[in-house]
Formats: sequence, C-alpha cells, structure tokens
Amino acid sequence: MQQNQTSSGNPGQADSAPDIEQSVHMLGFAIANKLCVRAVYNRGDVTLAPHALFERHGAPHVDAVVHERDGVAPAEEKLGTFRLSGLRDVVLTSEPARVFAGFDPNDERYGEKLLAAIAV
Repeated sequence: MQQNQTSSGNPGQADSAPDIEQSVHMLGFAIANKLCVRAVYNRGDVTLAPHALFERHGAPHVDAVVHERDGVAPAEEKLGTFRLSGLRDVVLTSEPARVFAGFDPNDERYGEKLLAAIAV
C-alpha cells in the first residue's frame, strides 16, 4: 500500500503530502472572490464552496459547502468542516460560490484564529 509510505526526505518525492501553504493561499483567494474549488478528500473528488478559513488547535481548517462529491450533488446542502491536511490537489474553479444561509462568520468556532471569511 504505497499511500501509507512516508517520503524518503527528497522534496520531489513527497507526492502523498498535501501542500498546506498553497491550499491556504488558494482557499483564501476563493473565499475573497466567492469562487468554488475542486480537491481530493478521502480519495474522492469534491467541489467545495469555501466559507471560512480558520485554525483550530494550531491546524488549518476550512468550512465549506459541498457542491459535488464524485460528480454527484449531495442530497442536503450543509456547511462542513475539512482539515486542510486531508485536502489534496486544491484548484480554483470559475464556478461562483453561493453563500450558505446558515453561515455566521462570528460563530465561536472561528474564535481561535479566523484567517478569511466569505462576505455575507
């Protein structure tokens, strides 16, 4: 099982590790411009509308609405939390992100460190 192996220390061989710094930048841009992103999460392709980028216990997270999971729209629209270490291959799309009706940028869960929030 190749995915559980660690990198040999060579930066060019760290394919299994997400580039969290790049993901933070990409998600911050998407939030500021109300755009969706595509990524791989739990080995599945997802299209997300990111709403808040924040730190919890020192680790970056994003609250986002899933628009599609493996090409299928979810039965229920809801805001979910994704740890950035689990998101891979984050790319910006031109698809506009609609603001989720229940989103509150002043929610206490963002109290530790809010990095970006979609304009409501």
